[in-house]
Amino acid sequence: MKISVNKSPNFSKKTRSLKDIKYLIVHYTGMQSERVSLKRLKNPNSKVSCHYFIKRDGNIYKMIDDNKIAWHAGKSKWKNVRNLNKYSIGIEIQNKGHFINYQTFTKKQIFSSIILIKSLLKKYKIKKNNVLGHSDIAPLRKKDPGEKFPWNYLSSKGAAIWYPRFKLKKKNKPKMKKGIKRGIFFKNVHKIGYRFFNLSQKSTRDRKIIMAFQRRFLPNEVNGKITDKTLKISQLLA
Repeated sequence: MKISVNKSPNFSKKTRSLKDIKYLIVHYTGMQSERVSLKRLKNPNSKVSCHYFIKRDGNIYKMIDDNKIAWHAGKSKWKNVRNLNKYSIGIEIQNKGHFINYQTFTKKQIFSSIILIKSLLKKYKIKKNNVLGHSDIAPLRKKDPGEKFPWNYLSSKGAAIWYPRFKLKKKNKPKMKKGIKRGIFFKNVHKIGYRFFNLSQKSTRDRKIIMAFQRRFLPNEVNGKITDKTLKISQLLA
């Protein structure tokens, strides 16, 4: 795996202990081109950055050293951790994103992602269930890396988690009322790690949380509704 250096000045001055690195966060750039993306990630005024940047051809840039805190996660939560920058490594993958022209990730990008993630998992003894998407930790604001990122395939290569597919085929329980279904689903996703919602009270945030979960684990059914399949997957993961 070839990694070239392409430094960004956008990181916190304080050096962190490598033991603090507990998460890997996958993003897409959401910008028109590689050139525009890199320009922003290196612009001191933008106050955004990442540790690694994966180009469309699969080549990787290292932009910030792992022991430095990059500014990639923003306002974020996962389980009991807030603002994950301090505890994570950010991986940006070049893709125009939902608001321009959401692209299929190239095979070379996915191959490089797997190699890089597995290397970092081993190096910092990170758990596979701590490989997350930006939309997992900031579901109200973000959609990346989105439903076209093949988490299922990454899981098959040991670079992420997925639910046990064979269990999904088993018969579901009888249909439940919407209120009961909501309570069970949100209890499940809270246990998994998702935040930014009220466990006991329905709100306008619900749909975005459901869609973030579906983008990750049910990419062919991103509708913001707690379908029987969505509920079942949340149960299997919880």
